[in-house]
Amino acid sequence: MSQILLVDDDKELCEMLVEYLGLEGFTIDVAHDGEIGTQKTLSGNYDVVVLDVMLPTLNGFDVLRRIRAELKTPVLMLTARGNDVDRIVGLEMGADDYLPKPCNPRELVARLRAILRRTQAPQSIYKVRHSLDILRSGNIEVHPESRQVFHSGKMLDLTSTEYNILEVLAREVGHVITKEALSERALSRKLTRYDRSIDMHVSNLRRKLGTDTNGQALIQTVRGIGYQLIREEN
Repeated sequence: MSQILLVDDDKELCEMLVEYLGLEGFTIDVAHDGEIGTQKTLSGNYDVVVLDVMLPTLNGFDVLRRIRAELKTPVLMLTARGNDVDRIVGLEMGADDYLPKPCNPRELVARLRAILRRTQAPQSIYKVRHSLDILRSGNIEVHPESRQVFHSGKMLDLTSTEYNILEVLAREVGHVITKEALSERALSRKLTRYDRSIDMHVSNLRRKLGTDTNGQALIQTVRGIGYQLIREEN
């Protein structure tokens, strides 16, 4: 049974979500302020953390920053409806996904299950359909079995979502992958209108991967379509 930590100071909402998620087969723990939420998360006992942005003692961004300094536990952030800045900042800091508040409990369940599907398969999201051989392009090595990525021999610190996106791109190196396909294959959900999460995760990956010998980004945008990992030569 998946262990979920809900960090939100809205006690009425928490009570409702604990009951609803419990009926859906999740085990829920709750923290009502950022400091306690951080301490609970760093115990390493949770499969996913659902984290509100507006919290007492420490806001959600501070909590996320502390989590990412030590753990790769998937984090789904709850943001104010219509507040694109919070969503962008959260994704830039390493959140795996986000939902606007007030959120639909059914949508929350769907997002949680999507996150768990792509993080609880140690032999990679492609374990049935694809070989687990190391994927190489230039100085990049993607290891599906261990879900690790190396660039020039140095292991990169990627979130689970960033890893999934890069694995999809690495399997299709030199070919354009649409945003819709990336969302379905890497995030396990359909791309919705105005959803910029793929763009933000790719932006984070670009920063971590750096550039090729010509100074070009290793992940390139094909305007109006999607992204491709360029075929880099050693």
